[in-house]
Amino acid sequence: MGKSKSRRFRRAPFSPAGTPSVQDADAGEGGSPAAELLEKLQHPSTDVREFACASLSKLLQQKQAIPALMQRDVVRCLGPMLLDQSLVVRETAAGALRNLSACGGFEVCDDMVTNDIMTPLVALLKECRAGLDESNGSLKETKVTNKNYIEDIANEAVNLLWNVCECNSTAVSVFNKEGCLAVVLQYLKRFHTNVDLAIAVASCLQAVTEDNPDLLSSFDASAHQVLEIVMLSSDKTMQYVLLRTLVAGVIWNIKSTLPAGSQAETVNAILKIFSECLAVDAGEMVIQMKKAETERLKTSAEQEAEENMDDQHSSVLNEDEEMEESQKGTAKRKNDISDFLPRSTQELKEVAALLLAQQTALEIIVNMCCNDDPSDDEWEELSSSDESDTFLDNYNEGEQLLSPLCLSAEVHTALMNHCVPKKVLDKTAFPNSVAVDICTKSPAWKLLIKKLNLVQYRALTCLHSILLVSDVDCLGGAEVLQSLSQHLSQLVFSQSEFSQHTEFLEAVTSALRALLQMLASNNIPQCMTPEQLMTLCEAGIHSSHAGVRVNVVSILGIAGSVLAKLEDSSETLKMIGKFLLEVAMKDTSLVVTGEALDAIFDVFADGRQAEKAAEQIKLLPALKEFQPVFKLRMRKEGKGRYSSDQLCVLDNVKLNLRRFIAYQETLERKK
Repeated sequence: MGKSKSRRFRRAPFSPAGTPSVQDADAGEGGSPAAELLEKLQHPSTDVREFACASLSKLLQQKQAIPALMQRDVVRCLGPMLLDQSLVVRETAAGALRNLSACGGFEVCDDMVTNDIMTPLVALLKECRAGLDESNGSLKETKVTNKNYIEDIANEAVNLLWNVCECNSTAVSVFNKEGCLAVVLQYLKRFHTNVDLAIAVASCLQAVTEDNPDLLSSFDASAHQVLEIVMLSSDKTMQYVLLRTLVAGVIWNIKSTLPAGSQAETVNAILKIFSECLAVDAGEMVIQMKKAETERLKTSAEQEAEENMDDQHSSVLNEDEEMEESQKGTAKRKNDISDFLPRSTQELKEVAALLLAQQTALEIIVNMCCNDDPSDDEWEELSSSDESDTFLDNYNEGEQLLSPLCLSAEVHTALMNHCVPKKVLDKTAFPNSVAVDICTKSPAWKLLIKKLNLVQYRALTCLHSILLVSDVDCLGGAEVLQSLSQHLSQLVFSQSEFSQHTEFLEAVTSALRALLQMLASNNIPQCMTPEQLMTLCEAGIHSSHAGVRVNVVSILGIAGSVLAKLEDSSETLKMIGKFLLEVAMKDTSLVVTGEALDAIFDVFADGRQAEKAAEQIKLLPALKEFQPVFKLRMRKEGKGRYSSDQLCVLDNVKLNLRRFIAYQETLERKK
């Protein structure tokens, strides 16, 4: 809850046309366009206030304009507009603040809460709920546009609420205390008629229910029923797939509030939704939707051409008729806006919804598999932390490098029943090349390439988590794992510049690390050659991301410990040892240094081949020389730069380094 969360994907905020550019945002002191727009928020004319809000909405999408507008108290200026007497002004003001929260980042969201944005926002949300409950339709919809202003305002307000709650713990506390749950659940009930609003609510609920025990008591039977109705909806469009996925994530977060007798059934229902979502081939959908869009636009153009031909033969409209047609055209355009996307992108919106649903499903499965799993760059689970008296006690009993993680029977059964591991594996493949080519050629669709890649990265991370909590048999046996090893190798080595794609490399090396450990623990031969492993590690060690570097040295430690048990492996062990020594002595991160030392302990713990290689690379004198350097680095760099958990692990590495040196000295004396 609060600042510790990572920021999730945001839908593109509304960007009105014809508004000032960022270069005009703060052209100077008094009289600047920004100052004038803020002043116009107080204008008696509704149209002027609406224009000012819409113009600020455009500016607030541009990060470089935000600092100047924040200095001019844009939050305190726009906040009262949320309760303006005009519904149009309320909507545009909420949209502007939504843009600010989405584009400004954590610090801006903190400032928004400090500047008391929650007071008018909560009041607006409650007024919108009251407006939706009223039977007076004239308040909600205008005769000309058939536009439901209350729902549209609520949509903007909920997105704003979602953004600030995801970034600020105070906002979450206000959500709890002000009874916002009951308010947004009323909006969620309208999912059949306004899926965009329902998606915003579900996204917000997923954020506020994460690590928020104070809210759990508010989830009574009626709240559970609302969530259940949405989760059981049968609409097959991708927006509803996304909605069900988000609601399933909410239910997972609040599972402790469910009756004990229904826990297994609920987990099964959640993973059924995820399985169905992951079963959809996003690449094929891109191809189909692009074809559908092309056909629709072609038909539309032909109809427009026919209408133009008819117009040439018709009489000239009088002024009243022109006015009436203009109003109808304006109404049609407004009615076609769905979450601020024009009609020409309706197929694009479906694909984007699917990709976000798949990304969300994969992220929640990761949480289901390892709720308390630390991040890769903290690497506690990879350290040698045994406190036994002799160094050999740490290794002779085949101690696993990866601590076992707990997976409930309900989750395990549901994962297997719905073939989730297989579907996750399918998503680890590179995106369909035909689909990527289609997206590349269309400016509007180009943004999907990043989303397609993101699903692959999340799938690899999810695969990593599944490997950590599964055994060989439930994953299909040794042959399946060896095939998986070949698959991951192909992913890595099919990319000539894979080391430049940090997010991919971190995800794939995490999965590969977990797989190699499973193979090693079960005496299953690994399919990657030592040469391939060294190529991977030499590329990965140059990554700017410490997590990638931790993964590759861990991979070498696992592979080397296996090779040390084989005959005629000393030459390969020498190569691995030299690499790990260089990393330990030169890497700028103590975390990576500690992992490299741990890997050395694993590789050279025992065996004639390991002893031979250690002697030839002069491992003992190198470590004795490095030992005081490592201690000094820990004293100088440790505090302030690393967490207490990381420092605890480093202390264990320091202890094991002393023990390992003593062990190597004992071996030397026996010769």
